[in-house]
Amino acid sequence: MKNSTRFGSLAVAVTAAAGLAVGPTAGAAFAAPAPAPHTHSQHPGTRPSQHAVFVQTDDVHGNHVAAYAQGSDGTLTLTHTYATGGKGGVLPTSVIDHTASQGAVTYDRAHQLLYVVNAGSNTVSVFGVDGDRLQLRQVLPSGGIFPVSVAVHDDVVYVANAQEGGSIQGYRVFGRAVVPIRAWNRPLGLDPTLTAFTQTPGQVAFSPDGSQLLVTTKANTNSIDVFALGRFGGPVGSVVHNVRAGSVPFALDFAADGTVLVTDAGPAAVTSLRLHADGTLTPLSTVVTGQRGTCWVIRSGNHVFTTNPGGPSVSTLTLHGTAAPTVTSTTTTDAGTVDPAISQDGRYLYVETGAAGILDEFAVHADGSLTSIGSVTVADGVGAEGIATD
Repeated sequence: MKNSTRFGSLAVAVTAAAGLAVGPTAGAAFAAPAPAPHTHSQHPGTRPSQHAVFVQTDDVHGNHVAAYAQGSDGTLTLTHTYATGGKGGVLPTSVIDHTASQGAVTYDRAHQLLYVVNAGSNTVSVFGVDGDRLQLRQVLPSGGIFPVSVAVHDDVVYVANAQEGGSIQGYRVFGRAVVPIRAWNRPLGLDPTLTAFTQTPGQVAFSPDGSQLLVTTKANTNSIDVFALGRFGGPVGSVVHNVRAGSVPFALDFAADGTVLVTDAGPAAVTSLRLHADGTLTPLSTVVTGQRGTCWVIRSGNHVFTTNPGGPSVSTLTLHGTAAPTVTSTTTTDAGTVDPAISQDGRYLYVETGAAGILDEFAVHADGSLTSIGSVTVADGVGAEGIATD
């Protein structure tokens, strides 16, 4: 009923999609590329589960998504590699994290779609997902320069663009098509001369109820920007800038009660904040991880996992209701720890390590501690980030 009501109210938008679309490639569908042959398995003999892990290569000559089947023991087997129809990009001064972001690859479970940024082409690729198989459906303009992060809630999708002052661009999902809405584009108003990987937006994310959109700006204003969203998902009113001097807010996730959990790369910490209806954020606690460069974060149950490229390591924090989280374990990774993803059942954690393009695999125990179960090397994956599980 909710979708039917929205479609009826947006009839004019659908009819005028060509006028609302951003750029000449909006809404264009592309034929699916032939899957690459199965080249190798670093975990032979493992019975596959029904789940997969997807990572992008961010290759500046032609971006690709590597699809891995998840075995019943959590280990990964490369099955196919797919061209995105766009090019990867590299932020100035970055080495292990070329987009310096979280959410460069995002899975939309409700629509069985995978969104992948093409930072070097200013586009976003939309794949249909069937297990570990992908079908390229659309390559859409990102509505800005150098897209780095994608978020989805119900039928609404947003992408954050990192350069020329930054921007967000909104889309609607109509059946099998994703349509950019020109009126849902907003500048972030950042300093366009600051383009290094520490000074560009880190992530775009919806609040749990989908009524607000959050954007981290890292050292380019040290703020978490909050946009109120209207009934159909478009930005309304003025953005609220929550400045946190010296914190370098990079990535975020949410506790079960809606508390914002943001990584502060400056002090290498995790800060808990209360998000209010007016877009303001109230700090509740800050917990230092004891590592260097704490940037990426993901929550599963009452555990929070942050990745620390200066370790290189993963820190496990345990949530205690309204009390501050505590660091309960630290696990070494391969060099250049960047983007994490967790399996749907919460039993396995996958961590990209950008120094050599290695994807580390861990079993997650009940107390949040991790045990290494192997790794795979992503071809042309050095410096790449962007990972999602289905």
